[in-house]
Amino acid sequence: MKIFTNDELRRIGDRTLEKENIQLLDLIERAASAVSYELISRWRTSKRFVIFAGPGDNGADALAVARMMFEQGYRPEVYLFNIKSAKLSPCCLTNRDRLLATVGDQINFVEVIQTFSPPQLDENDVVVDGLFGSGLRTPLKGGYTSLVQYINSSGAYVVSIDLPSGMFGEWNTGNDRRNIIRANLTLTYQCKRLSFYFAENAAYVGECKVIDLDLDPESLARTPTDFYLIEHEDAKKVLKPRNPFINKYDNGTVLLVAGSYGMMGAAVLAARGALRAGAGLVTVHAPRYGYEVLQTAVPEALFEPDHNDIVTSAIDLRHDYSVVAIGPGMGTDDSTLEAVYQFIMSFKRPCLIDADALNCIAMRPMLLRSIPQRSIITPHALEFDRLFGSHTTDEERLKKAIDVSKLYKITIVLKGHYTMTVRPDSKIYVNSSGNAGMATPGSGDVLTGVISALIAQNYPPDWSVVLGVYIHGLAGDLAEQEHGSYGMIASDIVNNIGKAFVDVMK
Repeated sequence: MKIFTNDELRRIGDRTLEKENIQLLDLIERAASAVSYELISRWRTSKRFVIFAGPGDNGADALAVARMMFEQGYRPEVYLFNIKSAKLSPCCLTNRDRLLATVGDQINFVEVIQTFSPPQLDENDVVVDGLFGSGLRTPLKGGYTSLVQYINSSGAYVVSIDLPSGMFGEWNTGNDRRNIIRANLTLTYQCKRLSFYFAENAAYVGECKVIDLDLDPESLARTPTDFYLIEHEDAKKVLKPRNPFINKYDNGTVLLVAGSYGMMGAAVLAARGALRAGAGLVTVHAPRYGYEVLQTAVPEALFEPDHNDIVTSAIDLRHDYSVVAIGPGMGTDDSTLEAVYQFIMSFKRPCLIDADALNCIAMRPMLLRSIPQRSIITPHALEFDRLFGSHTTDEERLKKAIDVSKLYKITIVLKGHYTMTVRPDSKIYVNSSGNAGMATPGSGDVLTGVISALIAQNYPPDWSVVLGVYIHGLAGDLAEQEHGSYGMIASDIVNNIGKAFVDVMK
């Protein structure tokens, strides 16, 4: 599913008005009807609602919501901000007049023109935030900042229409987060905005529900965007049914360079992930010490011993593998660091680089320039920062990932609650599956195995990553149903990979 920017949604909205031969006021009525239905379905008429409406079209939405709620027996209090520095938009002006014509003097309606004394709010109240939506272009300032901070400190339950006021739909670097509404519920239009997928914004968005505005389907389909949310149907379109006449060699060969003394579990999990995801042959290159561990825990995998007993000291390819993945549990011993260096400098085909292999590269940053083009790296936040410098937000990491993906022509998998796959063409795929229980040791090793297996089976490299991330997350969701988010371990994810494929194929 496409994730549209505010500007893209605005163009789609304009095209909808043109094709349906309707006015913006009609689209506002459509939006307000859906918002008011959501509010009415959650609270009784006895609940106190305080609606804050700004001077633009977000305020027009809020005023239309107030009118519709009144018609259903609610008595909301309404504060419309018509201060000197901002004129009411035509739609806001019309909806103000419609509201007053409907309610008369039966509700408390205050039009703020100069000074403003905020109403008393507490935890028993519902505040409807219709101050500023997607039309906001600059950070809030002046009296609006005081109002936002007052609402945030009131303890009231806050519902934001479209966007929490003060937040931008895409990038919030440089925004003053003290001046953003902290919503408990955000009723956003048509799709979640990109900024909703960043961890630092979760406290402002709260629960998010998408309001479908029935915008023009052709415009939705034809409008290009760089951002996509990967959901069940997207994975189903990509996943291919198996040919009943295949043999194991048709499903590709995977070499996993993984494990070290005390960390052979990473190699085990990666190998099991690759096998469960359908790889034909999986070979693990690991220190000689790991032979019994690997052959006992994963008898289906082949073992290729390193010259060293406890660490990987050389990565010498003995066969022509479909894909090579390096990193899980390797450690960063000096000999391992040298082995990674020699591999990166000599290997010319795309590969998958994860975990300690990334940490080795971070210790020799010049290696970044030598990573084979079209390779895949799969860092979590700390690994990413070791490679590319310190970052304080998910947004900063994504922006940096877009730049370095294009620079080095590699695909970057930014692992997190919403794992984001960044391609060199600046396309970003946000994953929708997965849960908090997957923040457990070994989860990333399983992902390395799953992605490797899909590449080995001749899925296009870009889609093998996106599909692998989704399958991995779905396996985690299935594991959570059985073990809960507290009790999940990485082995539970592995054990549900097969079920995840079945679920997608239904």
